[in-house]
Amino acid sequence: MNTSLTTLTIRTVAALIIFALPQVFAAANRDESKVGTLPIPDVLVATDGKPISDSAAWRASRPALLEFFAREVYGRTPAGRPAGMRWETTSVDRTALGGKATRKEITLRFTAQPDGPKLHVLIYQPNAGTAPYPAFLGLNYFGNQCVNADPGITLSTAWMRASTEFGITNHRATEKTRGVHAYRWEVEKIIARGYATISAYYGDLCPDHVGGITESIGALFKTGTTEQRAPDAWGAIGIWAWGLSRTLDVLAADPEIDAKRVAVHGHSRLGKAALWAAAQDERFALVISNDSGAGGAALSKRDFGETVAMLNENFPHWFALNFRAYNARESALPVDQHQLLALSAPRPLYVASASEDLHADPKGEFLAAKFAGAVYTLYGKKGLGVATQPPVDTPVGNTIGYHLRTGKHDINAYDWAQYLDFADRHFARQP
Repeated sequence: MNTSLTTLTIRTVAALIIFALPQVFAAANRDESKVGTLPIPDVLVATDGKPISDSAAWRASRPALLEFFAREVYGRTPAGRPAGMRWETTSVDRTALGGKATRKEITLRFTAQPDGPKLHVLIYQPNAGTAPYPAFLGLNYFGNQCVNADPGITLSTAWMRASTEFGITNHRATEKTRGVHAYRWEVEKIIARGYATISAYYGDLCPDHVGGITESIGALFKTGTTEQRAPDAWGAIGIWAWGLSRTLDVLAADPEIDAKRVAVHGHSRLGKAALWAAAQDERFALVISNDSGAGGAALSKRDFGETVAMLNENFPHWFALNFRAYNARESALPVDQHQLLALSAPRPLYVASASEDLHADPKGEFLAAKFAGAVYTLYGKKGLGVATQPPVDTPVGNTIGYHLRTGKHDINAYDWAQYLDFADRHFARQP
């Protein structure tokens, strides 16, 4: 008998039973007085129970921690690039944004087949200054044309989540979608500060619905369906994270982009993907989580806002099946999200929250960033430098940055102002 397979099968059945329990549908706790008292794992204790006293010990313990997150939370990521992966530049405009930027569009193909899965990458880089340019890289929600009103951006033809507000009709983008998320990307401001900004539509990699992992990259790697895949197979978060790394492969071959100074960022579910991408791929030089909440920067064991059970119930395709074993059982989870953040050490890390975004647990995001600082100390780096969550609109931190912005679950000009200042400091640039 294959003991390993039997164990996995038993665990999957148990997870599905737990998944069906009625208590997982309870409303999220938003009362700080009712926060749980589960102990938070010590980030300086390895998974085998041994203490971590210096950076060498952290490096030695890191693979086991990464393995746990892969097996139990996000699912395993296939190693390396697909054999047939290649890319081609499909358009270049050296006079974009009124002559201030160069716009490039690249089609990244993951197989040798012309009709195989592909990712459409959009690059804006400054025309001022000297290449190669440091860059921000992140995935977008409604196609590349949503990040700026520039009519030269190719309109996505991929499936999208329905949204009348954002001009999505019959699950496809329309011209009304152009620039609807421009405020979230601040392309002109980023260019003016001397950075390139790169984006791609996350749905090109894995459409964000329950059946999405049977399409595109999920189909390429024969992942299986949401409910009929290996217990430790990746879900959408893992696929999106993998796509960020493959985009970095493209940037590394572009002489006009400084691939050694690329900041990976993401908002909400894409913030989760950015954190997981940075944990696995240490080529990312700086990491930004914007309102990533549960399964991202927020501590799971606080029992505030969105829970593990809510994640797995509402978005069953995002995480590994094994993660369902912890529905309403956060006490059984040997790790927490501060350890995910610590996997970015000693690279600069910024975590941002919003005051009205209680579902994402702003305090839990702050505490995770604070606790991750112990690993940065091993490298002689300073973390947040504060013991308690700062007031709204008061950025804090050193190699780890944090702010609690006034407002709702979103990313806006205030957030970008902090990220640009943070990148300037750590990429040794003058504003």
